[in-house]
Amino acid sequence: MGALDGKVALVTGAGQGVGRGIALAMATAGARVAVVGRTQAKVESVAAEIASAGGQAEAFACDVKDAASIAGLVDAVAATFGSIDILVNNAQEVPLGPLTDVTDEAFQAGFASGPLASFRLMKACHPHLARAAGGVIVNLATSAARRWDMSGYGAYAAVKEATRVLTRAAAAEWGPDGIRALTIAPHADSPGLKAWIEARPDEAEAFFRTIPLRRVGRCEEDIGRAVAALCGPEFGYLTGATVPLDGGQANFD
Repeated sequence: MGALDGKVALVTGAGQGVGRGIALAMATAGARVAVVGRTQAKVESVAAEIASAGGQAEAFACDVKDAASIAGLVDAVAATFGSIDILVNNAQEVPLGPLTDVTDEAFQAGFASGPLASFRLMKACHPHLARAAGGVIVNLATSAARRWDMSGYGAYAAVKEATRVLTRAAAAEWGPDGIRALTIAPHADSPGLKAWIEARPDEAEAFFRTIPLRRVGRCEEDIGRAVAALCGPEFGYLTGATVPLDGGQANFD
């Protein structure tokens, strides 16, 4: 018996990296998983990976920057699985760089794919989560918002802090509906992080020295399994919190 047996988890940005790790861990814990992403081939590959390991998953293509696509996604997932118990908002376009270099378009894309998409998905999933016995929302933030030097990360952190505030509001407003809302702030060996390490090796080396555990997390083992646990009954009284899955680096107090 898995901790999430009988649950249905919708995971966005699940075609690779952290989203894939969360989807795999959810399935291992017993959830049926809606693997969601922009690229059909990627989400189909992850769904097939879950199925080959004995889990249950379906692939869904969705552009989270499009309201109609989100509405159609939620309807399709509910029709396929009969319910939605867990929503994980992982998809995000990242506006990085000095403030003078970040374009309006990149900043707007960060908001559209991040807090606005999460906001829309949370509202669309709310009726399903409220009907579930203990619906859970997990949104993703970043420890970049707690950096000692914000240079190059201001736009990205601003986008992610908006998501944290929405999560706190959902925890407060939807707690009476039996819905928990949590934020995680992970460091993980995703394709994005690997590209950043290759592009900025000196900064990356200095960055790793600020992590007490001296490593970044593994997408499935360290991040995905933690998220699956947070969605389980053992953490049924935890809501509104930001959980830093970052090896002890950031201070969210």
